[in-house]
Amino acid sequence: MRPWAAYDDDGFLAIVATGDVGYRADRAKALAESDRCSCMMSTRAMKMSVTLLIPVAVIVALLLVLWVGQRGLMYFPLRNVPPIEALGLDDVEPVAFDTADGLRLSGWLFAPNALDQATTVIVFNGNAGNRAHRVPLATALRSMGLQVLLFDYRGYGGNPGSPTEQGLAMDARAAREFLINQRRVDPGSVIYFGESLGTGVAVTLASEYPPAALILRSPYTSMVDVAQYHYSWLPVRLMLRDRYDSLACIQSVRTRLLIIAGERDRVVPPEFSRQLYDAASQPKTLVSVPSADHNDDELLTGKAVIEEISKFLGR
Repeated sequence: MRPWAAYDDDGFLAIVATGDVGYRADRAKALAESDRCSCMMSTRAMKMSVTLLIPVAVIVALLLVLWVGQRGLMYFPLRNVPPIEALGLDDVEPVAFDTADGLRLSGWLFAPNALDQATTVIVFNGNAGNRAHRVPLATALRSMGLQVLLFDYRGYGGNPGSPTEQGLAMDARAAREFLINQRRVDPGSVIYFGESLGTGVAVTLASEYPPAALILRSPYTSMVDVAQYHYSWLPVRLMLRDRYDSLACIQSVRTRLLIIAGERDRVVPPEFSRQLYDAASQPKTLVSVPSADHNDDELLTGKAVIEEISKFLGR
């Protein structure tokens, strides 16, 4: 601090001069120290920012990967379909038909041992495998005197294209049009059978073109709800492209409905199937299979399930 009092001019000036030099030196030292501290604080802040940005960048990158590749987590097609002969099938006809966007899809038509104008079931597959995995179901349905169309969506069973919600909806319409326009099937005698992911496809088609009956195995309220159930830590409600909102569509469906749910289903929780059932119009039937998980044969072609289907259809 500068001295402000002295007893003679020389002393005063000397003291003032000495004090002024000391003041300036102290001030410079203080400024240098301040600059050093500021630099250290700036470096620390930068390090903290980088530390915070790294996990944010990782999360953003993960979300971007999931956004781009989400359909690879939803659809699991098998392209290779064994020949009909290798499966030991009789009276099964290979068929093909075109979609509205120009894709040619392949399928099998299981003809019954009854009249040509038999009631026909279109099976809308789940998200994995191909039509060969639904042969036991088609065989069981044909034993009831039903004609059955098994077909593969785009990207499945050697078909061209890649699966999307919009694409599968076009595939479903094409399958129905094939039966009506090329096989002269009465539109009022067509039944839709959807399993797992295919229940969303069947419900959407039913809201557009009412079937004679609608059978849903392991249906869900929406694919958003299923994905959120399995990936609760992800913002799937914002990210999911193919949403399959069956809960919204089922309210406009006016046809006989059978819902089959496995009480131990770990893929589609049975409460989702019950919520869809509650939202549907009468007449409707809910069948719960107590010990069945999602992919159990008991839920697909088990004796109790087939009997319930037969009873529902009056066969």
